[in-house]
Amino acid sequence: MAILDRINSSEDVKQLKDYKLVPLCKEIREFLVDNLSKTGGHLASNLGAVELSVALHRVYDSKKDRIVFDVGHQGYTHKIITGRKDQFPTLRQYGGLSGYPKPTESEDDAFIAGHASNSVSVAVGMAKARTMSGGDYDVVAVIGDGALTGGLAYEGLAYAGASEEPMVIILNDNNMSIDPNVGGTARLLQRMRVRQGYISFKRWYKDAFSKVPKLYAFNHKIKEWIKWHILPGNMFSSMGLYYLGPVDGHDVKELEHVLRWARDRREPVLVHVITKKGKGCEYAEEHPECYHGVGRFDPVTGEMPPAKANFSEKFGEYLSEFAEKNDKICAITAAMASGTGLDIFAKKYPDRFIDAGIAEGHSTAMAAGLAKQGMVPVFAVYSSFEQRGFDMLIHDVSLLNLHVVLGIDRAGIVGGDGETHNGVFDVNYLSSVPGLTLLCPSNFAELHDMLESALFEIDCPVALRYPRGGEGEYKESRKEQESIIREGSDVTLACYGTMVNEMLKAADILEKQGISAEIVKISAVKPELYPVCISSAEKTGRLVVAEEVCAAGCVGERIVTRAALAGKAVSNVKLLNLGEGIVAHGDRALLMKEKGIDAEAIAKAASELCGR
Repeated sequence: MAILDRINSSEDVKQLKDYKLVPLCKEIREFLVDNLSKTGGHLASNLGAVELSVALHRVYDSKKDRIVFDVGHQGYTHKIITGRKDQFPTLRQYGGLSGYPKPTESEDDAFIAGHASNSVSVAVGMAKARTMSGGDYDVVAVIGDGALTGGLAYEGLAYAGASEEPMVIILNDNNMSIDPNVGGTARLLQRMRVRQGYISFKRWYKDAFSKVPKLYAFNHKIKEWIKWHILPGNMFSSMGLYYLGPVDGHDVKELEHVLRWARDRREPVLVHVITKKGKGCEYAEEHPECYHGVGRFDPVTGEMPPAKANFSEKFGEYLSEFAEKNDKICAITAAMASGTGLDIFAKKYPDRFIDAGIAEGHSTAMAAGLAKQGMVPVFAVYSSFEQRGFDMLIHDVSLLNLHVVLGIDRAGIVGGDGETHNGVFDVNYLSSVPGLTLLCPSNFAELHDMLESALFEIDCPVALRYPRGGEGEYKESRKEQESIIREGSDVTLACYGTMVNEMLKAADILEKQGISAEIVKISAVKPELYPVCISSAEKTGRLVVAEEVCAAGCVGERIVTRAALAGKAVSNVKLLNLGEGIVAHGDRALLMKEKGIDAEAIAKAASELCGR
């Protein structure tokens, strides 16, 4: 029987003999490669965190102790150990296992995790709660070196050190986020990684001298005085954290020993662990950036099916094309060059390309600074990640009406990544930014034309909102703010972006029922005017607006409000959207059907308005 077959909890891992730990880690890696080759998911990061996860469960009890993963990309081994390995065939599928830690899925998951840099703040909150309530549990935060490029991480680290709360922060340092790390923190960690023998010396020193308490105390005071007054310290010690490391992240027994030592110090401790992204899988080790988030692949060769053209790739291609015409155009990514298509721009214009690390707020403010000094900055960022830049959009970009261009990628339902990654709040928050123009291309041709307008015609803040994946059947490019793309007399169907494809299918369904549907396609949801929608709805007497966003602040509400304020008779209305905006992981088409915004649901709503 395989060792992994007997592992269903932290307690099962604790019972293993030491000699079985290395074979267990090998089995887990084989399990990950075999399962993710069928379902897709986050491969390289999880392969790199196997020994760390096993060691954590050797030291802590995840049902009682709180292990807070940052982002959660590296949480698969944790899920395997805690009784969910049989669910891996359902990973990231609707109704199946989430790709991230999720407390509603298991009591072993301490907190939800999808955005970077928050784990330390969450963990120190849990530690404070333990102190306030007299609880009896340990708290651990697991944060990657890539997440240390985010400012929130430093707020959490600074407070954790000052709080003196007993907790352990594990820095999983693999020198990668999704793309290679950049900035001062990356250089600092590179210098710290060279001291591989330091942790062994510290352990030997303590074991040797602690047998004579007075001598140990005297030597320790001298060592600490030298460290603080003569030797250069490290950033973490300066924050009040007891620093241990670097530790070999693929030596499970060494990790277990150091984690016990860190836990038993009963103070804020940071353990610096060195791991290799993609460990144990040759192709993932060689190209970790290609095997961060994957679809299906050949488990032997790593080969993946040819990728279809997508909005991200086209955005990078078009931006590179336009940058030839204007040397003021520059591009910014928050550690997502390949994910947003900006790797294309980076290769062609390296001097005009900026990777700011996982720092969306900083990236937005930096774009404002670039624009103020005459550049034309383009910040391509995932919709749910730019939520962190909202304050900067208002304070730094809009108050001076600066020409900053945002590529809002992954708008709408993203599929397997679920609640933390769905881009369903951007229409609401972007529309509240004063002076910002919000464009919604329906296909690649419109993306090209709207980006051209954003760069060369619009001189205020402007955002282009586009989905993950490719275009649909609708290929025509229309730059008008609103346009009727199909005439009808019985009901008005209004939409924007790639939802136009569902509307066209719905109109075909309705035609078979003898209902004539007029389709109004909105190209710019802000400025908020909508005269064509209102006029069409007055003509047909009925209006259905379908949107892949949350209900709050949706375009449908605005159309109805504008009509009412203008005294227009638009009363027979159905607004189809994603409600509160919390949408689970799963296939996008299935989720649209489940949420009632696909072609069939649109046709049904229109038919009901028409009394059918």
